[in-house]
Amino acid sequence: MLADVRAGRVGMLFNGYGVAGARRAQAAALDSRLGIPLVFAADVIHGCRTIFPIPLAEAAAFDPDLSERAARAVAREASAGGLHWTFAPVVDVARDQRWGRVAEGAGEDVYLNCLLAAARVRGFQGLDLRRADAIAATPKHFAGYSAVRGGMEYAAVDMSDAELRETYLPPFAAAFAAGAAATMASFTDVGGIPAAANRRLLTDILRGSMRFAGLCVSDYDADRELIAHGVAADEADAARLAILAGVDMSMQSGLYNRHLPALVDSGRVPVAAVDRAVRRVLALKEALGLFDDPYRSLDVRAERRETRSRPIRALAREVATRSIVLLRNEGDLLPLARDRRIALIGPFATDRANLNGPWSFAGDAADGIDLASGIRAHAPALVVDDGADPARAAAVARGADVVLLAIGESGDMSGEGNSRTSITVPPAHQALAEAIAATGVPMVVLLRHGRALVLEGAVRDARAILATWFLGEQTGPAVADILFGVREPTGRLPVSFPLADGQQPWSYDRKATGRPAPDDDPAMPGRSRWRDAPDRALYEFGAGSGYTRFALSDLRVPATVARGAAVVVDVALRNVGARRGAALVRVDIHDVVASRTRPARQMKAFRRVVLDAGETRRVTLSIAHDDLALVAADGAWRVEPGDIDLWVDAGPGARIAGRFRVEG
Repeated sequence: MLADVRAGRVGMLFNGYGVAGARRAQAAALDSRLGIPLVFAADVIHGCRTIFPIPLAEAAAFDPDLSERAARAVAREASAGGLHWTFAPVVDVARDQRWGRVAEGAGEDVYLNCLLAAARVRGFQGLDLRRADAIAATPKHFAGYSAVRGGMEYAAVDMSDAELRETYLPPFAAAFAAGAAATMASFTDVGGIPAAANRRLLTDILRGSMRFAGLCVSDYDADRELIAHGVAADEADAARLAILAGVDMSMQSGLYNRHLPALVDSGRVPVAAVDRAVRRVLALKEALGLFDDPYRSLDVRAERRETRSRPIRALAREVATRSIVLLRNEGDLLPLARDRRIALIGPFATDRANLNGPWSFAGDAADGIDLASGIRAHAPALVVDDGADPARAAAVARGADVVLLAIGESGDMSGEGNSRTSITVPPAHQALAEAIAATGVPMVVLLRHGRALVLEGAVRDARAILATWFLGEQTGPAVADILFGVREPTGRLPVSFPLADGQQPWSYDRKATGRPAPDDDPAMPGRSRWRDAPDRALYEFGAGSGYTRFALSDLRVPATVARGAAVVVDVALRNVGARRGAALVRVDIHDVVASRTRPARQMKAFRRVVLDAGETRRVTLSIAHDDLALVAADGAWRVEPGDIDLWVDAGPGARIAGRFRVEG
């Protein structure tokens, strides 16, 4: 490798970690003919050495400020380990939970994806990319990558122009507006042309309508894969297609090194195309300050100081706690009293190997705190069983007042290349749940997962369910804090949990059909329905509650909204429970009559509000006028005049509706 670096054939090294090795490689680069420094990159998705919750879990906090703080902390640790560039954030809007990479993004809602994309870019890059603790961000995968057919990784994507522009491009636009230095082209065939060869996507849209000026890197070997896609005859043809489409940097394949000189000499690739790509690569290195200081971020003292520091571990715990979603709490089983006899049962009770989930980069599973360790800090008499023998586990359950059942997906069931046709819990876990439920002992399901799951039988009907995702190394303390009421569960679902596998793809903002089934007769023939499942989710986007309840009243919405004006919504929120708690106050809208069909609901604003028991406060939320726009029938972005329905939601049983009219 160092020989290639000295020969000037390498511009970027990726997925290595550590200052010592990076310094050796950088010295080799500076010995090359041109002396152009290397840039060191990695897939730092949700932590470097200190592993945070997966991005999907973090999205459940509905808190862009928290996401920015987490990305800032991760950038400090990653840069101290010798990295300049991360291939993150993933900003693919994910509506099909069969797709494995749901875990890496912010879920199914466009608005939430936009806010978190911008927040994560700001966090990674900081105020100045030249600072030693900043890393360049790479929103990916451009574009439409998550809409693969059947949820199958790397499969084809085919969608309307309006769907691409309204659903899949806005998070990229938000990330670019936040200053993202780079983007990554996806692996997939988009409308019949793979992204790495798709000039319409990478030039006309990315550089033209979106005006992105940063670097575009291919995904791993994606330019070579143009041959397998059947659009390139050989390696040289693949390199030609990629450079002409707009791929500035080829990752891993080596095709540009091997074939661009001859392609330029033969006239098949104009030298201007190569110059354009080279300028963007050099511009990234210049923006990072590498020409002024090639050894920026290669300081062993900073590496020792920042790696797994106390502040970053504390923040990882905070994010983990804020990511947990309370889906069900029948009879207020939670929070638990410390004097209860508690049994922790299941394959994840003492497991550390599956805490981090996919893309945990340089994290060490040994640094993780398992569930049993976290819970024992509150309940020293905790009884633990791994659930390998359901009969034995049932016997343990009978000796307890409450069972905590730790089940769900293993770490290798989510992430890249891990699509699933069935998104239920593994059969052995389901059988264990049925055995525990048969004892009659109250059961709390601690669900570990990297996507929304279909919950069935005893899992679905458990007295309480906590969505605990892959929370990273602070899993045990975070879950324990929620179980025992040290912290309020404030997470809300960023993805809908469907009732059945066959409902995929699913999102809360789906459109109505011309033949909707009436609520009072959902089985009516000749209507939009499934014969074997209702047309609804088990838990929809935004679901989740805390240990208190809220009520809404006195909604104030303007009757009319002038062209260009924001919509200001004001409502009274009251904590009607007995505990201090946090409400997620959310505003959804529906355009009643438009030039194109519109989603039944779309979230356009939200705010987290903390109230003491019995406290009432007026809450004001604002919808930007541009957030009312749609891609109209003529293809233009436009805010159309007319009536818009509006709902304000603050959790179970707390919803209030209104309407306003947009003036022409």
